[in-house]
This record gives sequence, C-alpha cells and structure tokens, in this order.
Amino acid sequence: MKNVLFIGFVWPEPTTTAAGGRILQLITYFTQQNYTVTFASTAAKSVYSVDFSSLGVLEKQIQLNNTSFDDFINDLNPDIVVFDRFLTEEQFGWRVAQVVPNAIRILDTEDLHFLRKAREEAFKNGKLQPTEEALKKLEITKREIASIYRSDFSLVISMYEEQLLKNTFKIDSSLLLHLPFMLDAYSNTGNSFKNRKDFVCIGNGKHKPNVDAVLWLHKEIWPLIRKELPEAKLHIYGAYLPQQLTEKHNAKTGFLVHGWGEDANQIMQQTKVNLAPLRFGAGIKGKLIDAMRNGTPSVTTKIGAEGMYGNLAWSGEIADTAANFATNAVNLYTNEAAWLQAQKNGAEILNTYYAKTNLETKLSNKISTLQKDLEKHRNANFIGSLLQHHSMMSTKYLSKWIAEKEQKNEV
Repeated sequence: MKNVLFIGFVWPEPTTTAAGGRILQLITYFTQQNYTVTFASTAAKSVYSVDFSSLGVLEKQIQLNNTSFDDFINDLNPDIVVFDRFLTEEQFGWRVAQVVPNAIRILDTEDLHFLRKAREEAFKNGKLQPTEEALKKLEITKREIASIYRSDFSLVISMYEEQLLKNTFKIDSSLLLHLPFMLDAYSNTGNSFKNRKDFVCIGNGKHKPNVDAVLWLHKEIWPLIRKELPEAKLHIYGAYLPQQLTEKHNAKTGFLVHGWGEDANQIMQQTKVNLAPLRFGAGIKGKLIDAMRNGTPSVTTKIGAEGMYGNLAWSGEIADTAANFATNAVNLYTNEAAWLQAQKNGAEILNTYYAKTNLETKLSNKISTLQKDLEKHRNANFIGSLLQHHSMMSTKYLSKWIAEKEQKNEV
C-alpha cells in the first residue's frame, strides 16, 4: 500500500478558506490513486476543521522540535510527503529528508506568501505594486524561495506566480507544477438573471485583503452603487469577521454583514453579482472560482483576477478605482446580455484551466516521472542540494537544541 503524508500548518477548513478546499482536492486525488493518506499538524483544531474520519484519512497530532516526529515518520515510511505551505517545510523538511530520504517531497505553496507580504507593504505605502527590488529584499522571500529549491517540486496555483518564479527568480521549470483548483466539468447552475437579486461579497476575516475589500466597499464603492440601485442590497459573508466589519452592518443602506455562510454555493446561486474589490494579496481567489461555478458574474480588480483566466475574457468586469468598480457593477446588474456573456466566459475559464481530469493527469505524470529516477532529478537541482546541506543545518541544530532544553526542563 502506498502512503502519502500531508503536513499542514493548520487543519483544513474547506468551508471558510479556499486553501482548505484546495488541500481537500489534493487529498481526494491521492485517495483515488489508492494511497493511504495521513494528515498531521501541530495546530489545534477549530469548529470549522474538516472531519477526516468520514474521508478515510488518518490524523496525527505532531509536535514541533521533538524527536517523536522522527519515530512517527519512520514507522509510517511515506512514499510522498506534501508540505502545506513553506512554513511546514522549514519546520519538518530536514527531518523528512533525514529519516525517509527516498520519499518525494512536494511543497504546496497555496499562494506565494512573500508576494502577499510585499503587496501589503506596498499598499500601506500608497503603491500599486512592489518593485522587483522590494520583493527580493524581504526575508520571507528568501525563506520561501529556499523552501521551493529544497523540495522535489512545488505546486503553484497561479499562472502569474509560476511566471514570476521562472522569470524573476530563475527557478527551473522542473521544480514547478502549475496546478490550480481541480474542479469537475462546469454545468450551469443557479437561477436565471431574472430570478436573482442583490450583490454578495465573501471572504475570511482573518485575511487582510478581505477586510480591506469590505472597508473599501463600505466607504466608497457601495454608496455609488446604492445611489443608482436604491433597492439593492449587499450581503457580506465570511468566517472570523472582526468587529470593525460587523459594526458596519446597516439595514437602511442595504449593507448587510451576516458572518459565516454555511453554503457558499447556495448563496452565490441566489445572487446576481459577486463583488471582490481586492487591492492586495496573492494566489487565485476561491470566491471568484465559486462565483463562476455557480454562474455568478464578478466585478474584481486586476490583482483579484490575476493568474486566473489566461488569455480568455474575464467572467464579469475588472476595475481598480471605486468609480469604475461601481459603474461596472451597476452595468452587470442591469444588463442581461452583459450578464449572460460574463456567465458564459466563466464556464469557458473553468473548462479550460480548472478541469479536474486534465490536472490530475498532469500531477500523476509528474509524480510518475520522479518515481522512475528521483536521484537524477535531485542531482540536477544543485542549489537545492546546497541548501539542504547548509541552510537546513541551522534549522536542524536549533531544533535539536530546543528539544534538548525542553527535555531538561521536564526533568
């Protein structure tokens, strides 16, 4: 029986984050490939954490800086280890490489954390995008790029981020695999144009770009839309919404903050237009994928739609100023022909770039190639072997020192 181990920075929450749904797609893939799947994490579970027992996935609570992990992974002896985010590769990658050196090490980047961080800093300073110099100066950039090199290959979710890694950081294509959300074939679902109403904005409140998006909607965009459509309402959904958002709830202005919505698909199918005014961030956006899957056109920004639709037409409109955003939202809401075309565009995007069958074949081929000659692949990645030899040594011995210190404290 083949074994795959996922090491998660957190326990997946597929109903609150796109990242949780993404991990579940990968787990489902390996299950269908007849792997025994184990998910391990140092984190505590939440009320939104997925119930793995119903999926036949084994669970393991692990400890950081503790040799018990070495015993665990030695007994498990996985064929493949998937690191959920570069942070878990930093923490456990050297242990995996040391104890089970023949296991294929895959990094699922989720999105590029350094890009998200750099854009947040640029936004705070009133800039649209960070410079290449600013990207490369960040410590987190060096850490994440190093993690990519140490892994046998990394899953990159955004077309834009794949090109950034290749062109700006000169990472060889053999170390990267563009693998966005893996979705079933699109089928038009939800109500027709005439049977839908209102606007929706969905986003986890722990994610800063989502918080900023709601605040921008409340302050500048929604008043402009409401002026043109005085009967329309905007429904805000998301887990972990902070007080600064919940206190914006105002029935008189149609700005309705609901909190967590249990069924995003049902919400989308009843709504006419999805709003995602994201001014910074990275990766591809689960809320925009959900909208397309449910036949709901979206108005978003260049950063919101980035890396999601290739050379196809967007499923709605793209705008980067409050005035343009509002104008496009009103037009989509009132123009049935434009709305239907946007819905059609979404279907084409999904079937072109997110077809599960094609993406699963792509992943299977990559794994199969490495399994045939993993040593050759690693020998070609000299920088990766260099980083394994040097940079991980500091992590290794710091971890050993902490573990030894904790043992003495227990005595």
